[in-house]
Amino acid sequence: MRLRLVPQDTKWDFFSRPALWLGISGFMMVLALVSFFLQGLNFGIDFRGGTTIRTESAQMVDVGVYRDALAPLELGDVTITEVFDPNFDEDQNVTMIRIQAQDGQEAVTAEIIETIEVALQGVVPDITFVSVESVGPKVSGELIQTAVLAVLLAIGAVLVYIWLRFEWQFALGAVAALVHDVVLTIGVFSELQIRFDLAIIAALLTIVGYSLNDTVVVFDRVRENLRKYKKMELKEVLNLSINETLSRTVMTSVTTLLALISLFVLGGDVIRGFVFAMIWGVIVGTYSSVFVASAVLLKLGVKRDWSKPSNTSGNQFANIDA
Repeated sequence: MRLRLVPQDTKWDFFSRPALWLGISGFMMVLALVSFFLQGLNFGIDFRGGTTIRTESAQMVDVGVYRDALAPLELGDVTITEVFDPNFDEDQNVTMIRIQAQDGQEAVTAEIIETIEVALQGVVPDITFVSVESVGPKVSGELIQTAVLAVLLAIGAVLVYIWLRFEWQFALGAVAALVHDVVLTIGVFSELQIRFDLAIIAALLTIVGYSLNDTVVVFDRVRENLRKYKKMELKEVLNLSINETLSRTVMTSVTTLLALISLFVLGGDVIRGFVFAMIWGVIVGTYSSVFVASAVLLKLGVKRDWSKPSNTSGNQFANIDA
């Protein structure tokens, strides 16, 4: 017996009120932007500047013990990560401790480094600091600019690709969905004040790819049905196409969420922010593929010139498989 999360043949009307879904999405985006401008993001060390300390000890690393030892120092954002390398000796246990820049200082001072070392030696007597490196505000500012540029270039590349693959109406629908996903993800990080670092930028780019994949699957079926049902209204073609791909969309999203939720619960604090961004991104990406990208396409309309053979529909790239 095959597992089905949705019935085999669905005939749900996703566009009985297309303006309502676009209105809800627009309202959520406004809330996200308001939160961003009022509260800002809780930038991590990558964007705020700080110091990275590499430690070694013969004793096994216990991140919880390290964190408890540093908690009384009130250093702000502290990230502790155990480093694994097959070339390490059996008694070589390495950690990376990242500490945010303190107020009014570009880096953690030598006195604070010494205090940190004393605190850690209280729980791990043989611990040594192998290296201490600092990231100043200037470098952090450059990282912010690079991160923003990476996201914008990714969305721009999607716009060009979809335009060549389909038509400009499809491209604008896909980009609207991607902007929707990115803005809502940034908004929820701003509202909940979850640490925002380079790992979250990686999550945003991954969300862009995931959402685009969902959207392209739906758009491919839309294009096929536009050729197959030449006299059917665009609204009905979109409904038919989404219903035909709904089982695949839901199954992909649910199986992806199962893996992500497991990572969120069992993966530890280091990757929790990244995984949370991915979970949120999968949810809003699945929603936007149906209710944003397709709704924008319905509003814009599609040129349906059936006086030409169907194999010339679109442009010279329209029949190239993705």
